[in-house]
Amino acid sequence: MALLPANLSFSRQVLPLLALVGMLLGVAYIATTLPDRRTAEPAEQPPKPADELAEGPRVAGTGLVEPASEIIDIGSALSGLVTRVNVVPGDRVAAGDVLFAVDPRAARAQLAEAEAAIREARAAIAEARAARATAREQLALYEAIEDPAAVSRAEVIRAEGEEAAATSRLNLARARLAAAEARAASVRTDLDRLTVRAPIAGEILAVNVRPGEFVATQGGGSSVPFIQMGQTDPLHVRVDIDENEAARVEIGAPAMISPRGAAEIRVRAEFVRAEPQVVPKRQLTNSAAERVDVRVLQLIYALPAEARESDAFRVGQQVDAFIPATGEHGAGEQE
Repeated sequence: MALLPANLSFSRQVLPLLALVGMLLGVAYIATTLPDRRTAEPAEQPPKPADELAEGPRVAGTGLVEPASEIIDIGSALSGLVTRVNVVPGDRVAAGDVLFAVDPRAARAQLAEAEAAIREARAAIAEARAARATAREQLALYEAIEDPAAVSRAEVIRAEGEEAAATSRLNLARARLAAAEARAASVRTDLDRLTVRAPIAGEILAVNVRPGEFVATQGGGSSVPFIQMGQTDPLHVRVDIDENEAARVEIGAPAMISPRGAAEIRVRAEFVRAEPQVVPKRQLTNSAAERVDVRVLQLIYALPAEARESDAFRVGQQVDAFIPATGEHGAGEQE
């Protein structure tokens, strides 16, 4: 190399020095980028059974907290603009309480038309009755005359025709009255349906409608329920048990329930029922379109009152459940 001193060799002195510097830099980089392998306590305690389930046969499953009535999706029977919303999430309502109302002006106009048609039909009935009574009196006078030649046959036929015509008008007016009354009853029903009421006593869980928004019937509008509610006293837990473990579950035994991420909290939940059908697991989205290859047996348990009062369990929350198992072939768990 022309730039190096005559007594300095690049291949024998400079190149090995560069290799040594590169190796030192590589060692330093590796040493500073190694992951921290020191052990530490986990941020969340994993779920674990307690008491007699700690050493005995058991089956584990994941569950979802739900109201005792399950979640009720409230819709609207008729489309229209929302004029008022009477509830917010967390409210407790009684059966029949108004949740929200849809603009009733169109229905009230239809009711006014139906009531006008009722009044018109009643007036037509009164007129037809009066005309029929007059015609019948005229016929009675003609029949009371002893001399047949005193009244022409044409007059008698005319009176009979007027009586028949009045009877026909009366029947028609009665039919129109019945139709108008039926129409009025239908509109009154629609008016009542425009006011959406709570089907049961319970707690409002979600409100997805606001005054001024247009709501459509569930067949032609959004699939999102306008209001969700349920009976949250008591709370239930729907536990999914893998079908491979379903035969081992001791049906009827209480379960040990812990909130997800809070394994130190354990409550004893009483068995309520087992769903008769094994269904595809759809706990994450609660949708039949959720793509899974797992089928589960669903067991329903009731949480104790103190669990609800402590706010440790809320509707829609995932929990871990441990249930006693039958048999003596180990304490297998479903994760």
